[in-house]
Amino acid sequence: MNTLVRLGRGLHTAHSPRRLTVPEGMTAPLGCDAVAVPARFGPLVLPRLPRVGCVYADDAHWWWLVPSDSDYALDWPSPARYATGAVLPDALDLPGLIHRPDDTVPYTPPIPLYLALCRLTDTTPSWSRPVTA
Repeated sequence: MNTLVRLGRGLHTAHSPRRLTVPEGMTAPLGCDAVAVPARFGPLVLPRLPRVGCVYADDAHWWWLVPSDSDYALDWPSPARYATGAVLPDALDLPGLIHRPDDTVPYTPPIPLYLALCRLTDTTPSWSRPVTA
């Protein structure tokens, strides 16, 4: 049993995956995932959204909190990355919070975010693509 405890503790090293957290005073009743884009896209996405939830950023990426399972039936356009559980496996440090909405809900609506990213990357939304048999 002691060996299992030590092994479990050993998993939490400096290189363990980091998770974006919901700011204090906010609630996430639908769970949280995150969508990351290269930092150069961040300022281009913001004005295209009807509502902006929590946004985190560093020099390389911007992350938007979205409700869990916002990747269901959506192929997020490259170079966007979808992070289930808002886990950032490659991050050594967590990015800083750069936008917090005025209410208590941390989410950016995923469909407008998806459409904004499709527009910026010149990607046809998945539901508009031809179906092949």
